[in-house]
Amino acid sequence: GVVIIKAQRFRSQERNRQDALSRLQSLVRAAVAVAKKRKPTRPSRAAKQRRLEAKAKRGAVKALRKPVGD
Repeated sequence: GVVIIKAQRFRSQERNRQDALSRLQSLVRAAVAVAKKRKPTRPSRAAKQRRLEAKAKRGAVKALRKPVGD
C-alpha cells in the first residue's frame, strides 16, 4: 500500500519535487476516474449474413480437400 515516486529529471530539487507532485496528482486522478460502462450490442443482420457467407465459403474450400470416394 505504499506509492513511491522517484523524480530525477531536473537538476534542481524544487523542480523534481514539483514533477513528483504533478505525477502523483495525475496518478490519483486516473485512479479516481470511473470507467464508462460498456453498453452491450448485437451484430447487425448484414454482419450475420456476411459471417454466414464466409463460413459457407470456408466449408466449400474444405470440402474440396476431401478424398474422392469410390
